[in-house]
Amino acid sequence: MNSLDDLGWNWFFSQQVTAGELAQWEPARVVWEGRQRYWLSTGEAEWRADLAGRIRYAAASRADLPAIGDWVLAAVRPAEGTATIHRVLGRRSCFSRAAAGRSTEEQIVAANVDTVLLVTSLNRDFNLRRVERYLALTWESGARPVVVLNKADLCADPETCRHEMGSASQGVPVLITSALRGDGMPALMELIRAAGTTVLLGSSGVGKSTLINALVGDDLQAVRPIRDRDERGRHSTTSRQLVCLPGGGILIDTPGMRQLQLWDAEDGLQHAFGDVEALADGCRFRDCLHGGEPHCAVTAAIERGELAAERLASYRRLQRENDFLRSRHDESAGLERTRKAKEIARAVRLQYKLRRR
Repeated sequence: MNSLDDLGWNWFFSQQVTAGELAQWEPARVVWEGRQRYWLSTGEAEWRADLAGRIRYAAASRADLPAIGDWVLAAVRPAEGTATIHRVLGRRSCFSRAAAGRSTEEQIVAANVDTVLLVTSLNRDFNLRRVERYLALTWESGARPVVVLNKADLCADPETCRHEMGSASQGVPVLITSALRGDGMPALMELIRAAGTTVLLGSSGVGKSTLINALVGDDLQAVRPIRDRDERGRHSTTSRQLVCLPGGGILIDTPGMRQLQLWDAEDGLQHAFGDVEALADGCRFRDCLHGGEPHCAVTAAIERGELAAERLASYRRLQRENDFLRSRHDESAGLERTRKAKEIARAVRLQYKLRRR
């Protein structure tokens, strides 16, 4: 039997709750999320939960709704095994991305996590540029990243891949694992037990579900093989789930991501590309674009072989994407403010008309 403390409850969340709220609601953590359906855990019991109307209809965006890992206050109905979520507590950290589709909206992938395991596989999925994108969002989230190179059994030289990943991850720990053979699993388990709340992120087919099953010691998640023709993954996880591991540690599993757009990740980009930022400090001009300007320290480092040209190109590409999405968000936010202002103005005019009548 677990307790609130085992689920990650601490002073950060307890200080947000008043005695009056505790008299009518219970603190609980979101341990399962799928299409605005939730399961909550109080440590001693789990409850199927829905949202109170004031949360559902007052939410300005998806980011205002509960996400996996969130702490909430809920009215519990033990006889029915259900609960209603009345309040979402402030988040200590959250991994966000721009929601898929044409609308510019923040999507919370996981909340209140301490460590993010960025899982990639040592087959065709191995991609330094994709990991740089994940690292930028992880640093922005406030969590600590760890790169996991999975499926070592499919790679003839994992150590070379570790070395290449080290140059892109800039000091972030890199683990080599194989859930099938057991390579690196003891070290991964030890890390998770000491990390508080950990979330696994990565593309479909990198072996997250197999890692989860190996760590839990049971077939918690369904596993589907990758396609032979292109080694691409298939979605085997369709919802987000939080589990407490035997011996300690909290683990969140998420569906594989086919698309990962940045969301307001300026600080995260600067952290993930700290080597480029440090070199840029040596440029003669403060607004140097590193594209042929005289006395450019970044270009000089590329010419000396100290910095890969692909890494600079990746940094520029992610900066442009982040700036574009932020401009779209600011524009849509401005339009939403205008719409609400017009609604208020119409309501005021209607009230005056009714008073005159």
